[in-house]
Amino acid sequence: MAHYPRLRDLREDSDLTQSQLVEILKMHKTTYTNYEQGYREIPFCLVIRLAKLYNVTIDYIAGLTDEPTPLKKNAKKHGCK
Repeated sequence: MAHYPRLRDLREDSDLTQSQLVEILKMHKTTYTNYEQGYREIPFCLVIRLAKLYNVTIDYIAGLTDEPTPLKKNAKKHGCK
């Protein structure tokens, strides 16, 4: 199972608790905790939502780059909710 430690880092850098974040994401806290701790694979659509929320690239969340390059403002919409 993949573990993405930046999920927690980004949440904490945004001064959000897990409870606050799951309220924003409209999901169960246990589900998100499992993603953050690497016990469950995070869905790609959720990665996209988090990238938009934190204004970073998906590559940054995945740990493929150390540059939290902000998303372009004219990024195309996607079908993920």
